[in-house]
Amino acid sequence: MIIGVPKECKSDEYRVGIIPAGVEALAKRGHTVLIETQAGIGSGITDAEYQQAGAEITPTAKQIWNLAELVVKVKEPQEKEFPLLHPHQMVLTYFHFAAEPTLAKACLAAKIHAIAYETISDDRGLLPCLTPMSEIAGKMSIQEGAKYLERPMMGRGILLGGVPGVAPANVVVLGAGTVGHHAARVAAGLGSQVTLMDINLPRLRHLSEVMPANVTTIFSDAHTIRDALPDADLVIGAVLLPGARAPGLIKADDLKRMKPGSVIVDVAIDQGGCVETSHPTTHQSPTYVMDGVLHYCVTNMPGAVGRTSTFALCNATFPYVLAIADQGWDQAAAANAGLACGLNMRGGEITNQAVAAALK
Repeated sequence: MIIGVPKECKSDEYRVGIIPAGVEALAKRGHTVLIETQAGIGSGITDAEYQQAGAEITPTAKQIWNLAELVVKVKEPQEKEFPLLHPHQMVLTYFHFAAEPTLAKACLAAKIHAIAYETISDDRGLLPCLTPMSEIAGKMSIQEGAKYLERPMMGRGILLGGVPGVAPANVVVLGAGTVGHHAARVAAGLGSQVTLMDINLPRLRHLSEVMPANVTTIFSDAHTIRDALPDADLVIGAVLLPGARAPGLIKADDLKRMKPGSVIVDVAIDQGGCVETSHPTTHQSPTYVMDGVLHYCVTNMPGAVGRTSTFALCNATFPYVLAIADQGWDQAAAANAGLACGLNMRGGEITNQAVAAALK
């Protein structure tokens, strides 16, 4: 099979879809791997390293898209890539269709086979290709939140962990999945008072046993969320419904309950955001202020730490790349039901119920 890896063209995206070890494994099995020149530079991987592993360096993205039977990316195809999509081509990447109707229409029109990392599951019902990026995004959410609470960044001027004699920050984490778990751990480790909220009581019971004493678990509903906002210095939006649009947990009027200079980091923005006033931002222009509350809504947070993210991502995704390359899509999906869950579109038809519902 011909596998193509174009250079990511989303703003401030430094990850790449495959690492040299993956290229070597594919080449040894007789597959052809085309890497767009400089595709790995943001992750510290040179063209020479890819060539030594057996890849062919290709000068343009157009050539990659024209020749590849399977395209392996990190982020969803951008608008300038839409004309390069062609029927029955397999594209393996993060799509997040529920929040991107324009992208969905373009992929349907092109009749590609869209295989989304974020809906591939394992035999425990977990999301193995989403987990490593969720771990990174969860940790980064506290890192970014701490920065934007600083006064020069228009925040309240609060140190997350406080100091002896001065109270620490109050951090509210909405969602106790992978993102929320890691966000709460980091915030607690810095000394913040953390409120971790979710609707999954068994999950809350487990986390209440393993988290430090400065983490309080609360069942999440409209009332408990509203009650938590007046004391919150930093709110992390960490909810996820696989394949579907994120639920709106904080309404526009709720911002009036929050203190001026408080910060919201909406990690759920990839799936539309869990805050009514959230809209996508970039690493170049990451924040905006609404009703005195600073919003951070970058859609590719892990892209900022490209090297860490690329290796973490490829560790999880490469077994699926190899299975598709070796067996073809139909046989690979028949042998692995979790991989079959990754198929969001096939030849112009939506094949994922949550995506179909989100796009009406």
